[in-house]
Amino acid sequence: MTKLLEWVGGVLVLGAAWALVTFDLLDLSLPQTYKEVAWPMPLYLLVTFGCYSLATVGYRVATFNDCEEAAKELQEQIKEAKEDLRKKGLKI
Repeated sequence: MTKLLEWVGGVLVLGAAWALVTFDLLDLSLPQTYKEVAWPMPLYLLVTFGCYSLATVGYRVATFNDCEEAAKELQEQIKEAKEDLRKKGLKI
């Protein structure tokens, strides 16, 4: 099962539970406070997902690995390219 299908399945289950509680489709005779809490729940979940996504991206950026060897190699290649261009008459 792909990740997309897992997410879609989870959203469908949560959506069905939300609809059952909010619109009282099964005549469960739930207290009014349950309906008042359930009504804005999709918005709360969306905000929570956004915060989680932002925190994940921030953490990944903060712990991004540096490649010092590759950076040095790239700088050397840039110097070689500049020298080669100077030899060919290009003013940098």
